[in-house]
Amino acid sequence: MFTWLIFLAVLLIVLGYRFPYFLKDVQYGIQTTLVGYRLSKYARSTPYFTLLDRFLETVSKHPDKKFISFKNETFSYQETDRQSNRIARALREHARVKEGETVALLLGNEPVFLWTWLGLTKLGCSAALLNHNLRSRSLLHCFSCCGAKVLLAAAEFRDAVEEVLPVLREQGVTVFLLTERCDTVGMETFADKIRLASDAPLPSDLRAGVTFSSPAVYIYTSGTTGLPKAAVVSHQRLWAMSSLQSIVGVCSDDVVYINLPLYHTAGFALGFTGAIEGGASLVLRNKFSASQFWEDCRKYNVTVMQYIGETMRYLCNTPKTPMDPVHNVRIAFGNGLRGDVWRTFLERFGHVDIRELYAATEGNMSFINYTGKIGAVGRINPLHKRIFPFALIQYDLETDEPIRNSEGLCTQIPKGETGLLVSRITQKAPFAGYASDLKQTERKKLHDVCEKGDVYFNSGDLLRIDQDNFLYFQDRVGDTFRWKGENVATNEVSDIITMVSSITEANVYGVRVPGNEGRVGMAAVTLQRGEAFDCSGVFSHVCTYLPGYARPRFIRIQNSLKVTGTFKQMKVKLVEEGFSVEAVQDPLFFLDEREKCYSPLTRDVYNAILQGSVKI
Repeated sequence: MFTWLIFLAVLLIVLGYRFPYFLKDVQYGIQTTLVGYRLSKYARSTPYFTLLDRFLETVSKHPDKKFISFKNETFSYQETDRQSNRIARALREHARVKEGETVALLLGNEPVFLWTWLGLTKLGCSAALLNHNLRSRSLLHCFSCCGAKVLLAAAEFRDAVEEVLPVLREQGVTVFLLTERCDTVGMETFADKIRLASDAPLPSDLRAGVTFSSPAVYIYTSGTTGLPKAAVVSHQRLWAMSSLQSIVGVCSDDVVYINLPLYHTAGFALGFTGAIEGGASLVLRNKFSASQFWEDCRKYNVTVMQYIGETMRYLCNTPKTPMDPVHNVRIAFGNGLRGDVWRTFLERFGHVDIRELYAATEGNMSFINYTGKIGAVGRINPLHKRIFPFALIQYDLETDEPIRNSEGLCTQIPKGETGLLVSRITQKAPFAGYASDLKQTERKKLHDVCEKGDVYFNSGDLLRIDQDNFLYFQDRVGDTFRWKGENVATNEVSDIITMVSSITEANVYGVRVPGNEGRVGMAAVTLQRGEAFDCSGVFSHVCTYLPGYARPRFIRIQNSLKVTGTFKQMKVKLVEEGFSVEAVQDPLFFLDEREKCYSPLTRDVYNAILQGSVKI
């Protein structure tokens, strides 16, 4: 026996030397296998075992365990349970919601957001998580496509709701405001109704019809159509998302810091419900603050943090202090972290296990860089690929289509080259699509990829696999780019810009700005004959109708916009030239928030932007 132990130890050492990631590959394989086993067990359970049931398990076993810390308040698992009971009862009595229905939430990052989702799940209902930055047409669109007949909004978003209230009333929508008083016709108070409701448990038969495929939540994602789409996140999919915390090493003793928006997958599924899955505690902040980040981590004894690439850069750009490495954060997980920022973060803030992820809200495939290799978004594991087949295929950026061979099948690219990521749609890796949008659901599917009759999910992302099986994100394709952690749909921005009477056409695209992650918005526009560019008017218009991250920072005036033979706007050349005053001969303007207008982009301003002295 002793001899076999020595042999095994030597074998592991040799394998570790010959294959440096062998042990981590094995560890990852074990973790994902255990998660897969749990999820398959839940899928076979009757009634279906949801994340709510996992939450109630923790309430039963550890009722007094701290669950939510928010500002100077704390709420235990039991207190959270009781608050969600009150909300569920108030909704059932006053909104008459029942199993299978959807309630739209227009809420900020506060405990009531979490309580409300739990309360809705206790009723067998789903929640549509509205982006509270949206206004007017976009907000109405998002509300309409989820099929909700009830809207619950925070008092701080009252103006946004009042703007669309006439349309909501025409549609027979019941609107509640989280306040004790409201004198607006068509809006009801809800905070008082919660206060007066009982906190007694609700019978489980209210949600008896919930299955693994039932919608748990609708999360909005920008795509190639312009307006946000409501991705249908089933209970099965939510379990898979929430399990990522366990896979990256988060356990029940951890304290998870959530400062990303709860209406996004990162904050809600990877953060909030991920903490429920592992029985952990969480610290909630209303929005990200670079200056307060580490103070919060020390104050609340945070051990796990979430990030997007931009927030990590903000942290690295704060003034250095001797307290930088003084914290208990041991794991950071998220996506979009640039290699140079990754190195700077580790050098400055000490050893933290960074787990870079690749995933999409509506997608059926995700990757995890479980080794910590800087720059990679994941690692190809043979077991993972066998269960969730995927491919990188050749893609023509000019035609915006995959390249197919003589047999009509897609062509897979070799290691080292960049290709479009597609993942096979199967029973284990389903694609639920978008609510009330069959056309866009079908557009995300690719048929006859590797063999006749197969169907793959089109991620819309270009990636590359190196010789060591690490996966690297290269770029996005189509009409969407990412800025300030948000997806910006160019068609929507174009529609808003062309509402200006002097503008006839607009072609919106993303361009890179040195020192910044993602791409900043830029628009090439044509003007009505004889009209001049209205610098102040266009500034006021985009600020009124677009959230900050979607406003074009640069505008290029052209005589005409180039299109393809099928009348698709051509963006490649525009993207290449960017906002360079040397490459672009057309008039250029930049969003000047100090002067409240679009100001001419001079060479001095251009240089200042490149040097970082003018913020974009």
